[in-house]
Amino acid sequence: MRDLLQSLLGDNRKHRREPPALVIVGLGNPGPEYAGTRHNAGFWCIDALAGRHDISMERKHRSAIVGEGHIDANPVVLVKPRTFVNRSGATISYLKARYALSTDKLLIVCDDINLPPGKLRLRRKGSAGGHNGIKSVIEAAGSQDFPRLRIGVGRPPEGTCQIEHVIGPMDPEDREVVDDAVERAADAVACLLSDGIDDTMSRFN
Repeated sequence: MRDLLQSLLGDNRKHRREPPALVIVGLGNPGPEYAGTRHNAGFWCIDALAGRHDISMERKHRSAIVGEGHIDANPVVLVKPRTFVNRSGATISYLKARYALSTDKLLIVCDDINLPPGKLRLRRKGSAGGHNGIKSVIEAAGSQDFPRLRIGVGRPPEGTCQIEHVIGPMDPEDREVVDDAVERAADAVACLLSDGIDDTMSRFN
């Protein structure tokens, strides 16, 4: 009987969920009408990571689409919120409950109009910097002490509304530059997992 119990306990341990080394949340707006807009650069990075590392984005919660897998040997969770960007905190609340998520295991990937198209900026922590998605995440997390990886999409032209700029289509030249930055952002995530944040900031900022 004891051998049987030990065998059953061993099987349960094998199927127990491995805690993630990092939960990577790419910010963006759901729906096909927003798929190619600047505000969805975070979604594009999650798509790139899922494709590279064969992670299926199959788990659907009312606030998020989630994929669990590995980047190299590191267990990760990839997340695309199902809310609009300015309500991204609802996804963070769900992730905190599901994964007992602490902010040091959270990485937010988002667009940034204050960076030139194609520029990356990784920071260990900081304020929202005018980004309503980051603001919502900070409110839900109860802290601004989490890393964020920003992908530059450029400022709107003079006289153009900022909202129209971030949810509007990109011209082909800027899209090519940002697409390249998205691939480098995916490289940066892998570097963060293997080499830590300081080395990653020195290589990709």
